[in-house]
Amino acid sequence: MSVPVPVLDGPQNAAPAGSGAPAGAGRVRALTARARTLPTGVKIGAAIVGIIALAALLAPLVAPYGQNKIDVLAQFQSPSPSHLMGTDDVGRDVFSRTLYGMRVDLLVVLFVTYIPLPIGVLVGAIAGYFGGAIDAVIGRLADATIAFPFIVLVIAIIAIVGPGLEGVLIGVPLAAWALYARLARSEMLVLREQPFMLATRALGYSRTRAILRHAVPNLLRACLVYSTVDMVVNLLLLASLSYLGLGQQPPNAELGSIIAGGQQYLLSAWWIATLPGLVLVLFGVGVGLIGDGLSDGKLRSGAP
Repeated sequence: MSVPVPVLDGPQNAAPAGSGAPAGAGRVRALTARARTLPTGVKIGAAIVGIIALAALLAPLVAPYGQNKIDVLAQFQSPSPSHLMGTDDVGRDVFSRTLYGMRVDLLVVLFVTYIPLPIGVLVGAIAGYFGGAIDAVIGRLADATIAFPFIVLVIAIIAIVGPGLEGVLIGVPLAAWALYARLARSEMLVLREQPFMLATRALGYSRTRAILRHAVPNLLRACLVYSTVDMVVNLLLLASLSYLGLGQQPPNAELGSIIAGGQQYLLSAWWIATLPGLVLVLFGVGVGLIGDGLSDGKLRSGAP
């Protein structure tokens, strides 16, 4: 594997004057060509995630009914053209509620996954670069955070702030940063001895520049791969908390609460719980396929 080398800033590396537009068009063509060479699994995963995410984010426009619209004359209707995923015990359209529920889940999961990521990466990079006492203090703090049961921490915070999404938004980032910090630290311990990092010291670059500009971009990939797994875990966590009545509160829709409400009708009206659950599983499969492509290096190399 080739090792990246820091590039000196100077006139010799500047782009020719007036080449901005062609260079931009060239980048677009290069990205398009690379997208065509992506592995089939990554394309399928991106399509699955993209379709579900787009439909969920555009729920007010896509959903044929309101998430809380009750029609007592349409109770327990099986899937049909008028109700694609059937109706529940009070006549609410399950498809519409699934879209609105997925919208909430996605926004929360993106927050609790990608807010702690840069914090953990930066903390871990600092620990791995400096070592010594700084590494020991950050390492022990991360160990203590990881050792504490994750779900117990979230439930404890929910017990303090009350049922709802606030506890999830506070509790998950408080614990998740430590995992990214440990991963970034282990990557930094290897990177700091690489020739391109040694060159930053020889050239007199500041430690801040060495970490942020040269080390972090090279260790970020492993953390992004892990974030795809973490996103699925957080999505299941949020659905589980809502299933237990600790997440999104009724009557607003959330996948966990929809599944919980339909479990008692599983034999007579299987679609209420099964179809939203399949959407949850399908989204997780899509994210997993993208993560596999990242971990195999295929998104970078474009190898089939």
